Amino acid sequence: MIKVVCFDFFNTLATYDPPREQAYVNVCRELGIEVEAKALFHALPAADMYYRDENWRSPIDKRPQEEMLAFWAEYAARALGGAGVEATPEIALQILAKLRQYDWKFKIYDDSLPTLEELKNRGLGLGLISNVAQDMEATYKELGLQPYLAFKVTSAEVGCDKPRPEIFLAALKKAKVKPEEAIYVGDQYDLDIVGARGVGMEAILIDRNDYFPDITDCPRIRRLTEIVQHIQPSQG
Repeated sequence: MIKVVCFDFFNTLATYDPPREQAYVNVCRELGIEVEAKALFHALPAADMYYRDENWRSPIDKRPQEEMLAFWAEYAARALGGAGVEATPEIALQILAKLRQYDWKFKIYDDSLPTLEELKNRGLGLGLISNVAQDMEATYKELGLQPYLAFKVTSAEVGCDKPRPEIFLAALKKAKVKPEEAIYVGDQYDLDIVGARGVGMEAILIDRNDYFPDITDCPRIRRLTEIVQHIQPSQG
């Protein structure tokens, strides 16, 4: 019997406004570089993981200027390289400079709060498992997520990223449930689905942009409201 539903945060419950992948596409186009949003969707999480690893080793914003610039050039080069585009350090820094002109903020998806409300009304516990390195409590509150989330586990807290088992096991410990009593919902197959199933949890792939049409070994949904179809009424 499922007792708890855990969610990823980025691209599952909320996203950047404007969308990060599209911002990269727009900026690259200004520089005569063509890159696909779908390819960036798959590549950016690996670049983000590189950021968190490096930031844990030595805070990026406290490094000498030259070292900081070298890091950001490598970050952008990894993001673009993962999307099939080779970029010199100079081009990478030009792209990042243009991206910093965007007024980034988080925007919650229109189906997130209604889905959380429905699941909470069914008596299910709700939690968050997210690869973030910074304190996001103010953001969760601003987006209206706080009243629904009974617990949160982040890579900053645990010291490692998904798909490592430690972060999922920490969530199960907080939720006080067995792996088979929990479902995890995330947008990245390799990080979210593989990671959750690695500790025995069920997993659902939220594929809002239809980027994973070939994934058939787990439930794949386009909107969060579809989650209820994968939880038997008797479990509420």
